[in-house]
Amino acid sequence: MKKQMLMVALALAFSAHVVTAQPEKVQANAAQTNAAQTNAGPLKPTAAQTQAALWASRVLARYHYKAMPLDDVMSAKIYDNYFKTLDSEKLYFTQADLDQFAPARTKFDDAINNEDLTLPFQIFNVYQQRFSDRMAYARELVQKGNFDFTTNETLQIDREKAPWAKNEDEARDLWRKRVKNDWLRLKLAGKDDKGIRETLDKRYEGYQNRLKKLNNEDVFQMFMNAYATAIEPHTNYLGPRSAENFDIMMRLSLDGIGAVLQSRDDYTVIREVVPGGPADKSGKLKVGDRIVGVAQGNGPFTDVMGWRIDDVVQLVRGERNSTVRLDVLPADAGQDGKHVTIPLVRQKISMEEQSAKKQIIEVKENGVKRRIGIVSLPTFYQDFEARRKGDKDFKSATRDVQRILGELKKEKVDNVLIDLRNNGGGSLIEAVELTGLFIDKGPVVQQRTAEGRIDVESDTNAGLAWDGPMGVLINRGSASASEIFAAAIQDYGRGIVIGEPSFGKGTVQTLINLDRFSQNDKMKYGELKMTIAQFFRINGGTTQLRGVTPDIKLPVTSDAENFGESSYDNALPWVQIKPATYLPAGDLKELITPLQKRHDARVAKDKEFRDIEQDIAEALKLRKDNIISLNEAVRRKERENQEAKARLRESRLADAQDPGKADEPVAGPGSKEQRAKAPNPTAPKKSNVVLKGAPRADDGLQGDERSLAAEIAAEKAAKNAKDVYLQEAAHILADEAGMLKADTRMASRTMPYMSGLKQSGN
Repeated sequence: MKKQMLMVALALAFSAHVVTAQPEKVQANAAQTNAAQTNAGPLKPTAAQTQAALWASRVLARYHYKAMPLDDVMSAKIYDNYFKTLDSEKLYFTQADLDQFAPARTKFDDAINNEDLTLPFQIFNVYQQRFSDRMAYARELVQKGNFDFTTNETLQIDREKAPWAKNEDEARDLWRKRVKNDWLRLKLAGKDDKGIRETLDKRYEGYQNRLKKLNNEDVFQMFMNAYATAIEPHTNYLGPRSAENFDIMMRLSLDGIGAVLQSRDDYTVIREVVPGGPADKSGKLKVGDRIVGVAQGNGPFTDVMGWRIDDVVQLVRGERNSTVRLDVLPADAGQDGKHVTIPLVRQKISMEEQSAKKQIIEVKENGVKRRIGIVSLPTFYQDFEARRKGDKDFKSATRDVQRILGELKKEKVDNVLIDLRNNGGGSLIEAVELTGLFIDKGPVVQQRTAEGRIDVESDTNAGLAWDGPMGVLINRGSASASEIFAAAIQDYGRGIVIGEPSFGKGTVQTLINLDRFSQNDKMKYGELKMTIAQFFRINGGTTQLRGVTPDIKLPVTSDAENFGESSYDNALPWVQIKPATYLPAGDLKELITPLQKRHDARVAKDKEFRDIEQDIAEALKLRKDNIISLNEAVRRKERENQEAKARLRESRLADAQDPGKADEPVAGPGSKEQRAKAPNPTAPKKSNVVLKGAPRADDGLQGDERSLAAEIAAEKAAKNAKDVYLQEAAHILADEAGMLKADTRMASRTMPYMSGLKQSGN
C-alpha cells in the first residue's frame, strides 16, 4: 500500500512466522542475532551493505524498465521517500529536524556512489531518538492521566498530507491528543483508570522495545526500498533474510518443525501447530507454549527471551533431518513454572493454508438446486527450484487447481468459480498455465520490454481441464498474475468476471541475486525485485492503472485514493499496443444483461448488501472528514449507535441461519474482507477493505493486548462467517447455469465450445 507507518513497514520483523530452515545460515546467524538484541549505540552500515547499495544502483540505473540515473534529482526523491518510510504520519520528526537535514536532499546519490551510507543511518538514529522521546512523553501523560473529556477537541486521523509539527511544543500537543484518544477508547470499553494506565504504559513501552530491536539490516533495507520505490512502486530491495522468506512464500514449502511462532510480551509463543509436522507428531508442543531457549542438536541452549521473532525463527531453522531442542515453558505454567526440553527432527513442511482450496456451494431457488464449485487461490505459487531439478511432485498452483477441477467434475458441479480476491499475484508462468486449464491453445498475455520488444506468452497444451461454464471473482486486492488470468478469461469470452475493479498492476518483475557481485562467499548482498517489462492483455489493452473491470459489479469496498496502482504518484501510465492473434472461445455479452438484472433484483432485497453499502458510505465519510472527536459524550453516543447496529444485525443474522429455512445456501468460509471489522468511528482504520459484518464495539486494544485464546477464537468465528460476496457470486453462476440449460440455442451462441454443459449437469 502507499502508506507505510514504521510499525507497519516492519511487520515482517515482528509478526507471526512459520518456522523454516536454511541450514547453512543457522549457526552464523546465531552469533549475529545475539548482537542484534541490544541496540546499545547508534546503528552503522556494514561494508557489505555499502557495496550492495552500489551494485544495486548500477543494476537499477541500467536494466530497469524505467531506468533512471542516480543523480541529484533521484537523490531528492530518495530523500522524500525515506522520510515518508520512517514517519509517513509525521508523528515523530519536526520541521526543525527536516530543516537540519535539508542539505542531505541532494547527497544520497553521493552516499551510494562513494560507498558511505553514514547519512541515511544518521537520519535513522535521529528518528530513533525522536521516537523514544515521543514514547517517553506518552508514558508520562499516562501516569498523570488527567484528561478533560468534556472539551470539544478533535484528532486528525490521517496525517500523511498534514504539515510537520513546527517544533517540540506542537509535536507534544499532537501526542497529547493521541494518548487522550487511546485512553478514551479504553474508558469507553469499560476499563477503569488503573487498567487503562497499565495497558497504555505497557503498550508504549512495547513500541520502544520493538524499535530498539531493529538492526542495521532493517535500516539498510528501509533506505534501499526508499531508493527502489522512488523509481517505480513495485521495485524492491530484499535483504538476505527477506529474500529467503520471499522464496519460501513462492514455493509454499520449507524445512522446519511445523509451528507458527508469535511474539507476545517477551516470549516466543506457539501460535499454531501445523498438522502432520514434527511438532504435531511429537504431541509435546501445543498452542500457547512459550519457547525460552533453543539448542542445535546436543549443543548448549541459547536464551531467546525478549528476542525478535525472526531472530528466534532463524535459530529454530536448520537442515532437514537435523535435530533442534527447545526449552519450553508450558502454556499452563506460571512464569516460574517447570520448563520442559523438547527435541524435534526438522522435516519438510507444506504451507497448505496458502494452497488452492475447494468448496461447493449449493444454491436453491424456485425448487431447483445448482451446485457451484469454488476454487480459492490465495497466490500464484510455484517451487521453481524443485521444477528446475525435475521433481515430478513440485508444488504448483496450476497443478493443485487442476486436481481440484477433476474432483469437482466427479462431484458434478454446474459451474466453477475461481476466487482470486486479495490474491496479489506471484508466478507469471502459473498465470499462463492456469489460464490453459480453461482454454485450448492460444496467447494469454503480452510483454513489452524497455527496448520495445513484444513477447507473447501462450498456452501450448491442447485440451481443457474444465470445459463447463466458469467465472472469476476479484476485488481491489487482486493484482498482477490475478489480473493476467482474469483479463485472459474475459478476453476469450471464457467466463464471467465478478466483483470490483482490480488493483491495476500491469508490470513484470524479476529477482536479481546481488550476491553474484560479492567478492567473497561470506558477504551477502541480498536481492532486487526489479521491474523489467509491462504486460498487456491479448486484446492490446493493459491492466496498468485501470485494472480489470468486472462484467458483473459488486459494491466497491476499497478506496482507490489510498489503495491500488492509481494511488502511486510514480506508477507507469496506461497505454495500448496491437492485439495478439487469438480466437475467442465464446461471447458472453448476451448473458451479461439478464444476469445483471437478476443480480440487481436479488441484492435490492438483501439487507446484508444494504449493510455493506451503509458501511462503505460511513467509512468514506469518516475518511473524508478525517477527524474524530475527543469528547466523551460524543464518542459514547457514537458507540451506542454502533452497538445498536450490531444487535440489529446479529439478530437478523441469527434469524437467517435458522435451520428451518431450507432455501438458505450453504455458507462458505469467510474471506479476508469478512474478517475485517466494520468501520467504527472510535477506531478508524485505513484498510482498503470496509466490508460488512455485525459491527463490534471497540475494545481499545491492540495486537497481543488481547489473550491468545480470544484472538484465535475470533479468527475461527470469522472463518465460519457468511461470505456475502462469495454467496452472491455463486448465485450469479447458478443463474448462468440455469439460463444455459434452459436455452440451448443461447448456449450454442455464447459458449459453442462447451461440451461440459451436458456432462456436468444434474
